[in-house]
Amino acid sequence: MYNNSIKAFKESSNVIPGGVNSPVRAFKSVNCNPVFFEKGEGSKLYDIDGNEYIDCISSWGPLIFGHSDKETISSINLSSKKGTSYGAPTLIETEMAEKIIEIVPSVESVRMVNSGTEATMSAIRLARGFTKKELIIKFAGNYHGHGDSFLIKAGSGALTLGLPDSPGVTKNIAKDTLIAKYNDPSSVEEILKQNIDNVAAIIVEPIAGNMGLVIPKSGFLLELKRLSQKHGCLLIFDEVMTGFRVSPGGAQELYDVSPDITTLGKVIGGGLPVGAYGGRKDIMKFLAPEGPVYQAGTLSGNPLAMGAGLSVLNRLNYKVYNDLEKISQKIHEGFVNNIKETKTKAVINRVGSMLTLFFTDNDRVENFDHALKCDTDKYAMYFKMMLDMGIYLPPSQYECCFFSTVLSDLDINKIIESNRIALKNLK
Repeated sequence: MYNNSIKAFKESSNVIPGGVNSPVRAFKSVNCNPVFFEKGEGSKLYDIDGNEYIDCISSWGPLIFGHSDKETISSINLSSKKGTSYGAPTLIETEMAEKIIEIVPSVESVRMVNSGTEATMSAIRLARGFTKKELIIKFAGNYHGHGDSFLIKAGSGALTLGLPDSPGVTKNIAKDTLIAKYNDPSSVEEILKQNIDNVAAIIVEPIAGNMGLVIPKSGFLLELKRLSQKHGCLLIFDEVMTGFRVSPGGAQELYDVSPDITTLGKVIGGGLPVGAYGGRKDIMKFLAPEGPVYQAGTLSGNPLAMGAGLSVLNRLNYKVYNDLEKISQKIHEGFVNNIKETKTKAVINRVGSMLTLFFTDNDRVENFDHALKCDTDKYAMYFKMMLDMGIYLPPSQYECCFFSTVLSDLDINKIIESNRIALKNLK
């Protein structure tokens, strides 16, 4: 069933460290061989062995309209005919910036970069330059890319590999990153009190998606805003996942909280490499060439990525999000019914089209400690059964599903029925 993928992985392991270009793709946490894909179309992925899968991760979020979306592909083709990169200003960069500012409530000025990691790294440097302070506060289990400052009790692939602290991150860098507990504003306040006048920023995933999906408690984000204002530091929302995914204006629109800086990615590239960070004008003015904080990128604002992203952003409206909600709700309700029917010990967290099924004895998953208590062995067995039935899920308990608008009723029914069979067979 997977012979060609097994062969491909052996070959890639000879020339690529670990055989993959991003750790979670190695399928280590689910104890099986990674699947190699050759194409995607609509709601489906097709591997090099000819197997078909209903895709439940949408390339980790960007593909709201599914694979090989005609308008996105058309935009890429049109842009490519004019050239792939200029290393110089283009009108489409301004158009993208205007569109982001139009949609995202807190963004008054925005800078394009090439990845979510680059966006968060740059946002932190900007925060330090603007405040003239050195320390940052992040939350255990939140993942903000692979920058050195963030690989301290990180989520996502670092957590999957059991390496929340990466070798290569120096002690001097680590000491400038202070760790708070997600959904516990008192832990933030205590850190701020212990480091008076030296915290540049609080950075947070407003909806955590890298220890599995963890939802902010009522008032948590508002309290972070209050604390940041009280102690003279900036509040950074990492909306690389949630931006244009959970609502047009992201989590900040959903929860009505305005950060000082927002980082973006995924959706704004339509599936091509992209990132962005933006915020208040008085802060963004500190960036070179207008200000002293340096940041640059040869491929920043790449015309192919800008065109692809705009083709998506221009189609986003509340009907799209209503459709996503209906699809996601059906899957959610189906999973809940299956959990009850099979008497499985599990918790489902969902916001919009983002969802995680946690295997746990607890009745809730609200923070990093709760996530670490989940049964990763059971998830691995569940993942393999779902994969064999043609359902492609995140290959880690500590990631989440991202659903697309192109999932049909037949797709939804198959996802739910496969989930029922898998849960039944886990007993």
